[in-house]
Amino acid sequence: MADNNSNREEISPAKAVLLGALASGVNRPTWNTLKVSFLFLGLCLAVMLGLAFSSSDSYLVLHVAFLVLITATLFLLLSWFLAETGFVSVEHQMGEIGLGPNNGSEIDKKSK
Repeated sequence: MADNNSNREEISPAKAVLLGALASGVNRPTWNTLKVSFLFLGLCLAVMLGLAFSSSDSYLVLHVAFLVLITATLFLLLSWFLAETGFVSVEHQMGEIGLGPNNGSEIDKKSK
């Protein structure tokens, strides 16, 4: 049990996000990174929408409003998908890729 806690402490958030990109499933650090990305995207789109209203160009307002709609829809669909599937632990993803600590001993046992 102590080994499991020490492995969990060694994994940096950046490494966990990269593992989340390579392995199947979504881990919490990857989801947190996506939420922060959507937050900044929403902030940028809100500024763009304000600038579009101040320019009083109806095509620009419609275009940016459509981008906001696409962003909100994508975020809601991702949230719904994760609510249905759940999260995967980083350790499980490491084992799936073959970076787990026990993979060498398992290969040796299979070859004997």
